[in-house]
Amino acid sequence: MRLKKSAYEWLFKYKIHHLVFWTLYHYFWWNFYVIRDKSVFEALQEPFQLFRFCSFVIIQALGVYFCLYFLIPKYLEKGKYLSFIVSVFLTIGAMSLLILTGILIGARIQGAPATELMPYTSISNFYILKKDAFPSSLSSMTLGLSIKLGKNWIDAQRRQRELEQEKLKSELQFLKSQFNPHFLFNTINSIFVLINKNSQLASESLSKFSDLLRYQLYECNEHVIPLKKELGFIESFLSLERLRHDKSVSITTRFEGTQNAQLAIAPFLLMPFIENAFKHFNPTKETPNWVDLQFSLEGNQFVFVVSNSLSSHKNTAKDAMQFNGLGLKNVKRRLELLYPETHELNIEQREDSYKVRLHLKLTDLRQTVQIAEAI
Repeated sequence: MRLKKSAYEWLFKYKIHHLVFWTLYHYFWWNFYVIRDKSVFEALQEPFQLFRFCSFVIIQALGVYFCLYFLIPKYLEKGKYLSFIVSVFLTIGAMSLLILTGILIGARIQGAPATELMPYTSISNFYILKKDAFPSSLSSMTLGLSIKLGKNWIDAQRRQRELEQEKLKSELQFLKSQFNPHFLFNTINSIFVLINKNSQLASESLSKFSDLLRYQLYECNEHVIPLKKELGFIESFLSLERLRHDKSVSITTRFEGTQNAQLAIAPFLLMPFIENAFKHFNPTKETPNWVDLQFSLEGNQFVFVVSNSLSSHKNTAKDAMQFNGLGLKNVKRRLELLYPETHELNIEQREDSYKVRLHLKLTDLRQTVQIAEAI
């Protein structure tokens, strides 16, 4: 097994497979276009035909690699297209003349005129050049350029995809980082307020906050997480808000079909909408404050609806407007990156209420895990 591997590595290290490729290419070229009255293998038994065949292989391989590794970097990659085209045709012409020279040398070694050794009935040096050397040189150059440019295009597309994926990953991390500190700051500020109001509630809030912090730091660093885990985080956050607001806010939740869901969702995708729902309250308590959340799942179609009472107080409205600026742009951008053409977001604002409806097409959690393991 080690011997086979070493031979394989040696073959590619010293580019022997290139020689094999060009030998096979010219073998088939001769089979279809050069030798007609006998097999190529029989023709190569003759010294003149063998010398001629070697001239084709070596000269055309050198000409093609001269184009690939000198002319392309020097002219094509620098945008000098006319110089590149002229240089390629000059190289093909030089290859043809060298092959003709090789044929004449081979005929001299054989001790007979090339006109007698070639298979054509009416022949001259120009005819050999036109019929034999030039078409083969043009074909080999076209093949070599096609392979090289095709490989370059594939590599460029692969690098472009990698750059786009890296850019999207960086952008998503940036958007997520913008949200997480904001969430932490709001929660800590809420607990600080509770310390002076009710120490027992502050203690319970701190305990729940530690669970939320643990979730945020250690359990949601993946691209997607189980839907049940995200909903559990939201329930913990709502419990914290109930402690914070005591009975001044009515918070209702409904879950339909989400209990046994084996689906994945991006972490912290719903939280900006929920946080925003708690910014619209009337601080004077003249009107009841309420938040209503609905989570429903049918198949892989997930629907999230959050509604809340809306205050006419200027400062509260200003906070809402701030969310509608940078915050909402961040959420929309994450949705565009993570769920292109598989989400629908509707925001409705009335005089006394605010409503957000988000429809997502989620992916299967097991399928997501398999893709991640494959990568």
